[in-house]
Amino acid sequence: MRVYRTFKTAMRALRRNIMRAALTTLGIVIGVAAVIAMMEIGNGSALAIQHTIATMGAYNLMVLPGNSLLAGISTGLGGNMRLSPDDAEAILRDCPSVTAAAPVVFARAQAVYNNLNWSPGTLYGTTPAFLDVRDWSDMAEGNPFTDRDVRNTSKVCVIGKTIVKMLFQGESPVGKEIRLMNVNFKVVGVLKAKGANMMGSDQDDVILAPWTTIKYRVSAVSSSTSSGTASSSTASVLPSQVYPPAPASLYNVPTSTQQADTPQPVRFANVNQIACAARSAGEVQSAIEEITAVLRERHHIKADMPADFNIRDMTEMVKTMSSTTELMTTLLLIVAAISLVVGGVGIMNIMLVSVTERTREIGLRMAVGAQSSDILHQFLMEAIVLCLIGGAVGIALGRTTSILVRLIKHWPTAVSMEAIVIAVAVSALVGVLFGFYPAWKASRLDPIDALRYE
Repeated sequence: MRVYRTFKTAMRALRRNIMRAALTTLGIVIGVAAVIAMMEIGNGSALAIQHTIATMGAYNLMVLPGNSLLAGISTGLGGNMRLSPDDAEAILRDCPSVTAAAPVVFARAQAVYNNLNWSPGTLYGTTPAFLDVRDWSDMAEGNPFTDRDVRNTSKVCVIGKTIVKMLFQGESPVGKEIRLMNVNFKVVGVLKAKGANMMGSDQDDVILAPWTTIKYRVSAVSSSTSSGTASSSTASVLPSQVYPPAPASLYNVPTSTQQADTPQPVRFANVNQIACAARSAGEVQSAIEEITAVLRERHHIKADMPADFNIRDMTEMVKTMSSTTELMTTLLLIVAAISLVVGGVGIMNIMLVSVTERTREIGLRMAVGAQSSDILHQFLMEAIVLCLIGGAVGIALGRTTSILVRLIKHWPTAVSMEAIVIAVAVSALVGVLFGFYPAWKASRLDPIDALRYE
């Protein structure tokens, strides 16, 4: 009841001069509105930056084949080709921190369309999950190939904007066919433009196709062609056959064309890489640990033996994203602190003026029995109420400003409940801090001197 009476007395005192009370809260209103608007715009910008960096591969992990020894000689990274598509499925199934995983097969081939040709910078055989790893699911045109295409070794592909520019010259490529190592691929989709990555490489100079098709048709044709060329060149160099020819095979050996048209999958299909995506920047390290545990178990690697694979992460991109977000948050907090301090100083000034104007009232209340604590609580309650009212109006004004910025300027914004809660708490804290001195000064007045004050 005492708190209620103090609150009622404070509200009655504020209503006596509504204009001054409104002007007093103006500093808090502007400060809180600026905090809310800037936090929402800043959060939206941070999310946009995170999305942009994520499309560049900030959360990506590359699982690469490890080192192997041949006659005591190290083959270096990539020599131990023991990664398989089943490993990618196991990673996605058993690693909670991984949101997508896709096997990748590398190839080099000339892309030909009519009388035009182009050597793509990147030719990958993979699965549709690769688009999720690279945040490339939204197509500029057409549709991505499917898991069914991977199982059926379908001759379909999706291409980047650079391939469209170099081969089709303004035409729509969807539904048309390009040749890769004399294998016709139907273009089913066009990837959205990404531009250059942080290393300056063109990310749009890319062709993606089912990994089964690239491995068993394109790569098989390439290896058979190169081996055939090497044997013919060797035969032309040797003047004669030193040893008699081997007897003819009992069975017909399929030609390279027959092998390309009817590929026979082997029991163990290895891949050049497994591309993975962590759920967030904070889960990259846990994803690495989970992938390591899963692959060591699948490859039957003992605890004291080195792994036959390597995992690379985009540490620099993650650091860039973290530093950018922290910088934006720090700047917003500094601006918010300045705005609220300015508003608090305004509250203190007006409350000091109010104490001076109401000196006789304070003396009269003390003369009829009010204690110093009652005077302290009354003026402190007035300052807190002013700040809370200013905080409420500031929240409404800040939300309105954020919505208008999103509708008019089309800038990304994100609602920040934390900013709203902090604004209310800080408003009350400002009222206590900057209202305490005027309230304390009022409570220390001598009743006799206060009654004599003119």
